[in-house]
Amino acid sequence: MSQSASQNIPSSAYLPEKTQNVINAFGKLGTDDKLALLYLVYQKMGDSVTPAAPTATDPELAPLLLNDFYSLSPDKQLDAMRDIVNGADTEYSHAYGSLKENNQLMVWFAWAQAMGQTVIGLPDGYNPTQAVTGALSHIEDLDFEEQISLLREVASSMGYSNIKPIPTQAETGKTASL
Repeated sequence: MSQSASQNIPSSAYLPEKTQNVINAFGKLGTDDKLALLYLVYQKMGDSVTPAAPTATDPELAPLLLNDFYSLSPDKQLDAMRDIVNGADTEYSHAYGSLKENNQLMVWFAWAQAMGQTVIGLPDGYNPTQAVTGALSHIEDLDFEEQISLLREVASSMGYSNIKPIPTQAETGKTASL
């Protein structure tokens, strides 16, 4: 079973209901629809959706994802992206899962900027499904801060990590001690 990068308390529990609804809709999409939606979000919203906090990111933390990835064939890039979306136990998914949310967003932002050039883009003639266009419409209806919160949540739900969440007091039956 894959582990997302941030699992102690789901941050979606603290997000507004309309944002949670979009996250739930995203979770129901198929792998390729999730990739298409991420691409369309960056394409449609352009520079308004930038890395969450450029000063809080460090591209050097992700050399496999931001250097080596670009030299892969388009089919291998797509496989790596699918593995990340699905939380597969692979090298690229591990590299992604080991990053903090801002760096995960930076990866998607960098890939979106290079799509169709050094990163595989949408297939020619691609028509998004109704679920993708509906989710995109809901994302556009969110204010900027909600969009960034949504993208952070989505980004952190992907990738693979061996790090297990710390069991809660309810799970262990033990109280914290010093």
